[in-house]
Amino acid sequence: MRARAGVVYLVGAGPGDPGLMTMRSLELIASADAIFHDRLIPPGALAGAREDAELVYVGKVPGKPSVPQEEIGKRLIEAAQAGKSVVRLKGGDPFVFGRGGEEGEALRAAGVEFEVVPGVTAGVAASAYAGIPVTHRDDASAVAFVTGHEDPEKEETALDWDALAHFPGTLVFYMGVKRLNDNAAALIAAGRDADEPAAAIERGTMDGQRTAVATLGTLAEAVEREGIGSPALIVVGPVSRDARRLPGWSGGRCTESASSSPAPVRRQAAWPRPFVRLGPR
Repeated sequence: MRARAGVVYLVGAGPGDPGLMTMRSLELIASADAIFHDRLIPPGALAGAREDAELVYVGKVPGKPSVPQEEIGKRLIEAAQAGKSVVRLKGGDPFVFGRGGEEGEALRAAGVEFEVVPGVTAGVAASAYAGIPVTHRDDASAVAFVTGHEDPEKEETALDWDALAHFPGTLVFYMGVKRLNDNAAALIAAGRDADEPAAAIERGTMDGQRTAVATLGTLAEAVEREGIGSPALIVVGPVSRDARRLPGWSGGRCTESASSSPAPVRRQAAWPRPFVRLGPR
């Protein structure tokens, strides 16, 4: 179904691999009058947009000036009220650390109709591409998604480190590299085992994906040594060791860093997937 005039679609574009975009997301991109997109959308995600579509970048780069969240909401509202069909295109899933809830609240307050189109979230997909199942019948009956870095304007943290330290399952930290050392120290201080397997996944599902596997207590050192940078996920829990047993099939390499011996590098064969294009572009 084509995008409708006066409606804003909060669309998840997936974690980076164009092959993980949903048919619904492609359909809306191909028919929208205006598309407001983030920085971390898959390569070629806008290739199917109409020639006359308005493409507006509203992405955020850590530490650099960006469009304020309130301004993004205002632009979405104005475009919809002008009679345009609007796609708000986000990496991953709009309701998983994607500020989709904030934008939905702004749209509702303005009386603008909106629809949420879920996307594949990086916490599941990037882990899978690295060979890490976030749940496992033997090792993890639960998984928790955690922000790796909170809004700096918050006066107090909303994270309960004691609860996270004793959570009986896998912890997946989004945007977790910058504060990895502090977060790991907080978990260990609250009672999490420093020797528990952990992994850092850089550029999950995208070209150049790399995975460093170590322990919770040594992962920050491994990340620094291997030069793992953002965007990256941190996975904590016994399932992290499966990166060695179940190598992923996406591009990139996995560096095993749990031992003091030289880390072997595993290069993973890329599986090319054609990008589905809808529309004349």
